Amino acid sequence: MPRLNRFQILQHVKPLITEHLKSLNQNIFSVSEMQRILFENRTKWTLPKITTFDEFISFLKDKSVIKEIEVETPQRTIIRYIFGEASPFEIAVSLRKNSYLSHYSALFLHQLTQNVPKNIYTNLEQRPKYIEEEKNDMLQEDIDLAFSRPMRQTNQIARFTLDNKEYKVYLLNGKYQNKLGVKKMVSFELSRPLEVTNIERTLIDVVVRPLYAGGVEEVLEAFKVAKGKFSVNRLLSYLKKMDYKYPYHQLIGFYLEKAGYEERILSLLNKFEIKYDFYLTYQIHDKDYSDRWRVYYPRGL
Repeated sequence: MPRLNRFQILQHVKPLITEHLKSLNQNIFSVSEMQRILFENRTKWTLPKITTFDEFISFLKDKSVIKEIEVETPQRTIIRYIFGEASPFEIAVSLRKNSYLSHYSALFLHQLTQNVPKNIYTNLEQRPKYIEEEKNDMLQEDIDLAFSRPMRQTNQIARFTLDNKEYKVYLLNGKYQNKLGVKKMVSFELSRPLEVTNIERTLIDVVVRPLYAGGVEEVLEAFKVAKGKFSVNRLLSYLKKMDYKYPYHQLIGFYLEKAGYEERILSLLNKFEIKYDFYLTYQIHDKDYSDRWRVYYPRGL
């Protein structure tokens, strides 16, 4: 009987390879992870040493064991291999270790928006800063100037195609918060649990960066839909811990009032000082003003 060549051997051990991938309980693999799988199992699978990694991957792709996804980032192309099924959210968080879903993606997964966002938002927290910065009182003119300009947005956007649909991933780098309010979540959109900001943390994030949530109208709608599904006390506790320079408590009070929350809920904001005029979003051209919260907001909201 003639000796099997390396491609025939691959075909022969295909069930073993598939079973091994299944046993890892993982559906997205990087290049280095697949290289390690080949290295650690080559002998057990009786694969000749001349079998290259490219041949191994090509065989698995040809036999539909895995799918290859190319993700374009501003710096480089990232390759991901999918075994079984994977949602675009899972691919997005696989791009950076310790990242989690946030902003509009979290609103969607918590069913706080009726829209299906075209873009995916992931957050990877910056390293903690151990040097305490001295906090000085802000000047009103500094706030006015900052919010007269466009919101600063990331230019770190990844792009990939999955099942003939194109996706953009906003790769955010937020302030270090020790993953405050981040939890593992199972959803109808996810084939396995992923880390996502909870409702309280999500509402804070979209108040701070409304353009990462479809705009202030979407944020207001999220507060309406979230009524009875979250703890305002927990949200305010998070806000204190997050220690923002700007008075975002004024915006939260405004949204709660506009969304129809009871006065006993609004009174929880009384423990926060209101000393500045503030803005619901950036570059508001046609403004109304809330006397209670000292907030400028788009007319007609």
